[in-house]
Amino acid sequence: MNDGDQALSAVYLAGVLVLVVSALMVRRIPIGQGLKMFAGWVLIFLAAFVAFALKDDFTALGKRIVAEGRGEGQVVAVGEELRIRKSMDGHFWVNAELNGHSVRFLVDSGATVTSLSARTAARAEVATGGFPVLVNTANGMVQARRGRADRLKVGGIERRDLAVHVSEAFGDTDVIGMNFLSSLSAWGVEGQWLVLKP
Repeated sequence: MNDGDQALSAVYLAGVLVLVVSALMVRRIPIGQGLKMFAGWVLIFLAAFVAFALKDDFTALGKRIVAEGRGEGQVVAVGEELRIRKSMDGHFWVNAELNGHSVRFLVDSGATVTSLSARTAARAEVATGGFPVLVNTANGMVQARRGRADRLKVGGIERRDLAVHVSEAFGDTDVIGMNFLSSLSAWGVEGQWLVLKP
């Protein structure tokens, strides 16, 4: 915000305060009662401001609560196959174990290699090394480090020594890619479900 915007905001705030104070004076409300009313209005405006400023966070929290209520990210075992329900955003998310740590993954058949955020890789102690690699993502080319996950477990399906890419450019999203999916005997989408066969 530049100085002109700050000055305009200050003038606007002063105008609002003058309007409120003059309205209270015209009604000849006792000072104690007027201060209580003023404090009440300040709290109402503050609550409205916080709700507006954090609306995206509240929306994301609401979607997550609804998703967990619907069982999204949960793995349903039907015989040997696993079923994952499509989430409200149209993607398949799954709660899996990476080196014994619980991680929420996006299942993405467009990703060649399973990809981890730098934070997840550090938390799950995924070793990286060798020359960096360029990875083509939905947001363009990014540089990543090669690594190996000792163990990735989705429901009852477990894969060991799985190749992964690690990059801070992935943000907070962790992705199960085709190198995991192609190790299965079969996988596919049936209606609202992603079906994985070991």
